[in-house]
Amino acid sequence: MKDHPSPHASQARRGALKGGRSRTSPRLAAASCSGAALAVLSVLLLGACASGPADDAAGPTAGSSAEPSAADPGSAAGIEQTQNELRIDVDRGDGRPPESWTLVCAGVVEGTHPQAQAACDHLAGMTEPFAPLAGDLMCTEQYGGPQTARITGRWAGEPVELDLSRSDGCRIAQWDGLGPVLPIPVGVDAPLG
Repeated sequence: MKDHPSPHASQARRGALKGGRSRTSPRLAAASCSGAALAVLSVLLLGACASGPADDAAGPTAGSSAEPSAADPGSAAGIEQTQNELRIDVDRGDGRPPESWTLVCAGVVEGTHPQAQAACDHLAGMTEPFAPLAGDLMCTEQYGGPQTARITGRWAGEPVELDLSRSDGCRIAQWDGLGPVLPIPVGVDAPLG
């Protein structure tokens, strides 16, 4: 197989033969410049990767561990207490004033929630307990009762702001999926007639 020089190389060689001046095409000049810039960038990146980790005040130091310790009551399994702290406001829809509970699930279960341990255990088993319903979701037209709830705070370090109702099949399923987090009687009290 015979090597054929590129047309740009031939042009440059012809220019050099005609008068000692090379007429390099703008495309070839740009490619050479881009190649040089790429080489400089590569050297800088490799230099940054080759250097050791900088002193990081937030990272563990010699003799310390990234795992939570028994001496740190505010954390369990790497999640701080404030990362799993919720406020749950529930309106039973029966004319009584709304109820509010707090729930903290980290190491020690705390709060005013009437079933705090069961609620924390249930939430721990869910992947995304407070994900909103998709906007284009098709839901059955059924009424599950006048109950409403609002959950705010933080879960797994992420902000939570979720409004719940039982106004259609999707919202009923969302409510029921939270189980002991919303421990009130639900449904429609209709007299039999």
